[in-house]
Amino acid sequence: MAPPRNVVKIAVQMRDAIPQLIRLDQAKPLAAVLKEVCDAWSLVHSERYALQFADGHRKYITENDLEAERLLGGLQCGSRERRRETLQHLVLLAPDMTFAQEVISRDGLQRLGTIIEDGDDLGELLALALRAFLELMEHGMVSWETLSIPFVRKVVCYVNMNLMDATVQPLALRLLESVTLSSPALGQLVKSEVPLDRLLVHLQVMNQQLQTKAMALLTALLQGASSTERKHMLDYLWQRNLRQFIYKNIIHSAAPLGDEMAHHLYVLQALMLGLLEPRMRSPLDPYSQEQREQLQALRQAAFDPEGESLGTGLSADRRRSLCAREFRKLGFSNSNPAQDLERVPPGLLALDNMLYFSRHAPSAYSRFVLENSSREDKHECPFARSSIQLTVLLCELLRIGEPCSETAQDFSPMFFSQDQSFHELFCVSIQLLNKTWKEMRATQEDFDKVMQVVREQLARTLALKPSSLELFRTKVNALPYGEVLRLRQTERLHQEGTLAPPILELREKLKPELMGLIRQQRLLRLCEGTLFRKISSRRRQDKLWFCCLSPNHKVLQYGDVEEGSSPPTPESLPEQLPVADIKAVLTGKDCPHVREKGSGKQNKDLYELAFSVSYDHGEEEAYLNFIAPSKREFHLWTDGLSALLGSPMGSEQTRLDLEQLLTMETKLRLLELENVPIPEQPPPIPPPPTNFNFCYDCSIPEP
Repeated sequence: MAPPRNVVKIAVQMRDAIPQLIRLDQAKPLAAVLKEVCDAWSLVHSERYALQFADGHRKYITENDLEAERLLGGLQCGSRERRRETLQHLVLLAPDMTFAQEVISRDGLQRLGTIIEDGDDLGELLALALRAFLELMEHGMVSWETLSIPFVRKVVCYVNMNLMDATVQPLALRLLESVTLSSPALGQLVKSEVPLDRLLVHLQVMNQQLQTKAMALLTALLQGASSTERKHMLDYLWQRNLRQFIYKNIIHSAAPLGDEMAHHLYVLQALMLGLLEPRMRSPLDPYSQEQREQLQALRQAAFDPEGESLGTGLSADRRRSLCAREFRKLGFSNSNPAQDLERVPPGLLALDNMLYFSRHAPSAYSRFVLENSSREDKHECPFARSSIQLTVLLCELLRIGEPCSETAQDFSPMFFSQDQSFHELFCVSIQLLNKTWKEMRATQEDFDKVMQVVREQLARTLALKPSSLELFRTKVNALPYGEVLRLRQTERLHQEGTLAPPILELREKLKPELMGLIRQQRLLRLCEGTLFRKISSRRRQDKLWFCCLSPNHKVLQYGDVEEGSSPPTPESLPEQLPVADIKAVLTGKDCPHVREKGSGKQNKDLYELAFSVSYDHGEEEAYLNFIAPSKREFHLWTDGLSALLGSPMGSEQTRLDLEQLLTMETKLRLLELENVPIPEQPPPIPPPPTNFNFCYDCSIPEP
């Protein structure tokens, strides 16, 4: 008879005892099972024992346990070796929540704290004690704010010591990071006791773990500081060349960058860019003399580069009028530019960016302003309006003013490559905006469309994480408007599944059939015929003639018609050209009737609509010349004539028609597969059976 499903056999072992194989009834209370196990070994007080998994995570199954008491007793043993083994075992078991509760309830944290504060052994024992302490605190059952000031100061001493075991200082830094992030009061103590220079020393040690923990404490101190203190701290660190060290020795280190270090660099970048937030949130003050002077400096850099005074000898009203006009040329929407900069964000940050561009790239600034001032009003790219909107765009892309993510790692090495990286990024971006504006041939009404394209250009390039500003400039300039459109189209096709390998294979199989359909449509269009205009020697299009293909596709029939009359029937047309006599189809400048007619605008228009048919006329080569009434008719006729000659139809209209038909036919064939994932590869074909004895041959008569 099979045992009940809730009964299993398990092996139970205990130190210095013979293991047991017991039948565990899972329906019984765990206390009753423990009583049976303890009775087999003649142990009393079964409530003081617990079951623990012997393999894998080694977690306890019960809430109470004797092991915690035994280990905590071993911490007070005089033998150094016994204490080391006890701490090792404690570190191994501390991640278990149940075990941690027992240790903490028996004052285990205080006993570990005593070992750390005494500091009798600055090597392995201290490292094990710190690790066990951290593992127990990570469960969150005890607040970091309960730590005593002497304890924190002792850990600070371990961080500040010059000669210290390499395993101790990373753990001490990790503990201080947790204290700083969790307790503002103790965080101030850590900030006052741990000098920034000491953290710089740890960062410059070629020990990746120590570097990571030092960076973690540094970012924790910066996060806990006020905006003013944070600015002073970062200014000091930058003066001590921290940025250059991070860029050369951490980001471009031979060793791969760990996830934790990447997160801390992301936080440091966010805090560094966060220094711009006060300027971003501050509107321009129209009563500030300094800000008015900055606006005048911006105007003078564009229109008075030699420092000449505006309107010398003019009246005050005339000077104000001239100044207002120049501010409008500069791209401000209002004659008083202060009104444009009252919007927050970007506030004064936009003015800072414009001033930086005018002072550090004066030639590019002057070229931008003067080039757009000379364009038609509707085609000029307004510098000030573009700068204000671009600053908002950069703040959004870089998440300036937003709280740091607890897990993000997407820092950009470019921001550690040089000082004033945000302003330098703006200088590259504003020139990109002007370039994109010209590529799109935009007008004032297209301003928002241009900004959307620029956003996509910047976002795509930032996602590549270029290592320097020059590399960013190269990559973003290699992403023109046409490339953005192509990428959008490709992504749309990917989302629709159009570029999946099975779909591409299906499209290839459909192409011949659909090309035949297009060929049939082109020939039918030729059979319907078209009215063409003749070009006289005086370039006048004053005569009409009609041409069509015979129903049997063997003859081109044509002849003159009167303007305003209905299209003639094929039988009434006097001239005929056998298709078999046609040698080639010529287009554009190769046509004899537009060749050598000069290069005027009218001729250029004719080139796009002209095509000719060359054919044998006796021993000479003759031509039948056409000027299509529209671009579409040009494509239809050249495709149809190519189809008659057996040549490929290569017009743009054929490509568009084929794409439209392929898309429609593919969607129709995949209607039943909506919301069904299509695999990238076809399922494997199973091997043939070993024999075919299962096959029934119907040709054999039954007996």
